[in-house]
Amino acid sequence: MRGTFPKIAIYASVAALSLAALSACSTVSSIKGAKEGASTEVEARNVAPQDPLARPVQLGWTSARASHCGFIFNPDQLRSDYLAAEARIGIPPEQLTKLGQAYDYTRQSTYDTIKDNHDYCNKERTAAIRADLNRYLAGDYAPAARMAR
Repeated sequence: MRGTFPKIAIYASVAALSLAALSACSTVSSIKGAKEGASTEVEARNVAPQDPLARPVQLGWTSARASHCGFIFNPDQLRSDYLAAEARIGIPPEQLTKLGQAYDYTRQSTYDTIKDNHDYCNKERTAAIRADLNRYLAGDYAPAARMAR
């Protein structure tokens, strides 16, 4: 079914994604209210490493991408392990709640953005997802923002 889409639909999808990416060139700190996290791939990739929400945003982004591309892992367990690691270093419970919300929001909004893109999981992207996911599953949650991915 992948090849049966009319060319116009493909071009429209690419144009819409490009427009969304260009219009969302901001950091997570610009998101106000209950929506803490990144709502687009560009926001997730460009979060500043010193931003307190950098880790949960990038974890949520990677989790959504890995789920979409068929990686076998438990996104809820990844979230729990990450929050447990933050709790061990002394993050207060109210801040942990915010970090969990940032993960959840970023994961859902990223997944909603890419769920209909059948060409999303190309060779380069899956290699980048695999590297990030393996690092996170091993307990290394350091933010590593990069535009190339």
